[in-house]
Amino acid sequence: MSACVPTRAADPNRTERTHPPHSPPPGGPRRFRIAGADMSASIAVFLIALPLSLGIALATGAPLQAGLVAAAVGGLVAGRLGGSPLQVSGPAAGLTVVTADLIQRYGWRTTCAITVLAGLAQLGLGCLRVARGALAVSPAIVHGMLAGIGVTIAVAQLHIVLGGTPQSSVPDNLRALPAQLADMRPAAVSVSALTLALLLLWPRLPGRAGRLLRKVPAALVAVAGASAAAALAGLRLPKVDLPSWSNHALAGLPEGPVLGLLAAVLTTTLVCSVQSLLGAVAVDKLVAGRPDLPARVRRSDLDRELLGQGAANIVSGSLGGLPIAGVAVRTSANVHAGAVSRNSTMLHGVLVVIATLLMVPILELIPLASLAALVMAVGIQMVSLHHIRTVTRHREVWVYAVTTLGVVSLGVLQGVALGIAMAVGVALQRLTRTRITHEETEGVHHVHVRGQLTFLAVPRLSRALHRVPPGADTVVELDGSFMDHAAYETLQDWQKTHTAQGGTVEITGRHPGTRISEPQAVTGCRCRPWTPWRNHQCERPQSAPPSRNTPDGTDRTEPDPTSTGGTSGHELARGISAFQRNTAPLVRSELARLAREGQRPSQLFLTCADSRLVTSMITSSGPGDLFVVRNVGNLVPRPGEESGDDSVAAAIEYAVDVLRVRSITVCGHSGCGAMQALLNSEPGGARTPLKRWLRHGLPSLERMADDSRPGGRLAGRAPEDAVEQLSLTNVVQQLEHLRAHDSVARALDEGSLELHGMYFHVGEAEAYLLTETDDGVVFDRVREADLTV
Repeated sequence: MSACVPTRAADPNRTERTHPPHSPPPGGPRRFRIAGADMSASIAVFLIALPLSLGIALATGAPLQAGLVAAAVGGLVAGRLGGSPLQVSGPAAGLTVVTADLIQRYGWRTTCAITVLAGLAQLGLGCLRVARGALAVSPAIVHGMLAGIGVTIAVAQLHIVLGGTPQSSVPDNLRALPAQLADMRPAAVSVSALTLALLLLWPRLPGRAGRLLRKVPAALVAVAGASAAAALAGLRLPKVDLPSWSNHALAGLPEGPVLGLLAAVLTTTLVCSVQSLLGAVAVDKLVAGRPDLPARVRRSDLDRELLGQGAANIVSGSLGGLPIAGVAVRTSANVHAGAVSRNSTMLHGVLVVIATLLMVPILELIPLASLAALVMAVGIQMVSLHHIRTVTRHREVWVYAVTTLGVVSLGVLQGVALGIAMAVGVALQRLTRTRITHEETEGVHHVHVRGQLTFLAVPRLSRALHRVPPGADTVVELDGSFMDHAAYETLQDWQKTHTAQGGTVEITGRHPGTRISEPQAVTGCRCRPWTPWRNHQCERPQSAPPSRNTPDGTDRTEPDPTSTGGTSGHELARGISAFQRNTAPLVRSELARLAREGQRPSQLFLTCADSRLVTSMITSSGPGDLFVVRNVGNLVPRPGEESGDDSVAAAIEYAVDVLRVRSITVCGHSGCGAMQALLNSEPGGARTPLKRWLRHGLPSLERMADDSRPGGRLAGRAPEDAVEQLSLTNVVQQLEHLRAHDSVARALDEGSLELHGMYFHVGEAEAYLLTETDDGVVFDRVREADLTV
């Protein structure tokens, strides 16, 4: 199995850690240490896993000990071998319906054997390195599957909450519900109601005491509180019954029809794998949200995660445990509790083993109705309103609904198959749904194509194009993300014919793949998303414009100042027109949401006014993500200075106190004119507005001249010149100015704000982030590979 685990290739650029002259030689005995953060996180996860494992085992109809076995194996085996260090595995609510159906059909021992076979299948898939392929499944199908499973769990557990026994399917449970309501047991209902009340209210406790109490998991409080109340009230209720381990049933040889067993193995493999892989991807997002973690925790290796899950299912099935998958509730608790390595996951497994051996008398005090209420709440939470809004916004609500109804009425595998079929149908419908319109406005003919332009739409496209009179000015707007070769040739042939007859054609829109170009007579337009304005002259030139040599040695055509296409006002109008035509339809819904809800940026980004710095481009951000402040030299005046301009301080106060941003980034850049002006500044002279402003950068000059203060350096190379060194030092100095502002200092003390330094090299298109090391302040490159460290 170890041969299948991906290994990290050696990085030739990585510097080896050297040992001080007097340190002991490497290779000696290493002491195993567990970080305090991992220890506390493991306790938090254990307190959540214990009641949930028992509740899921109860919901499946398996021996209650099977849930504890799966929790322990998930922590120890999947935690040690898996590719997602902080993901916690165990018996998952998403597997409840599948496992319950298997137990009813084949019995417990054969279900354990199916779990082992599913683990072997996961090992095979991991060795084939197909884990990424599982992410190709539409999220609407995955969310619909989980919602269907959640509905099935909730309806079944409702019978136990009412004091009865659930039926084998959702339709049967719904039919039996009226009779169950008429014959409900008050004791079971009261315990269940208390459990749900504690589960709902505990996370909402107010005040400082509430913040301290909320550190205890709500699931543990709910079950413990309901158990204590039932014991004090002397209620006679069915309770947890953990038989002797000597009577624990292990896996046996699978018995049943071969096709049925193969379908069972396939279903278990599919649900376990997809849930675990999606959980691993979600862990990476959670880790990225904690700035202290990405440098210490590797990104998830999905193939290795599949291998770890397979090994855990083999061990769990062999020992008589439930199927295992990554569990979102425990994983998020693990990350939020401060875990920094896989030791927390493994230690939680050890704690489960200890509790299973030593806490049996305490566990047997838990009423089954309390566990049923806990699992019912988990099932309800699996029907996420956020997911429903998301799939509705992406017009995939039918895929979600069909998958959910299929899982509820037919089963998991059948529901997923129906969801896939529906997703394929929706994709084909979108591919063939193309709307082509033709209209004339002020003598210009507009042909607008909405949707995917494939060979199926070629006849309609040809009819619309031939409605354009010869010699007319024409604009063809392509509003779609795909155009096949047949449509491309049709449009290209018509374009050549039309321009040969004296007409003009302007083709706009998005063209991934081959671009529709202008006829040969007016080529030279190379409009791309980030092309400078001076190259946006797409109209027919009146005369041959002069050219000049650019610094990079290439010839660049100068626009004709006498032409309307060369005026700045026309460039502005063309840019606005392009936005309205191409970009506005794509962002309108998001901007409408932001207009309704208001701005909620996560970061204040303070950078230079230099025109070469496009903040949204270098941070891959969109509307509402960044609160941007730009000024000459990315300067932050120290508080209390009589600068005559409080705009920067006002922006900082507004961002921190009103918008509640979580981080502030000061970004410098190469070739900064402000830093050059600082270096060349001389005492005296006229006190122009620029010189008065640049005095806020004088502390950076002093810092660069002072060898005793860290000024910032680039990792791997020396600064190109004094301007670059001053730009680096200026970022460090302005961060120091930031800390002096009251609002920033207050937020830093509360732990709600972080400060970051950044340097962008314009010529290299490279971003560097500020890190503090034992050797000083270093700006290190940001690369995708570094995020896996």
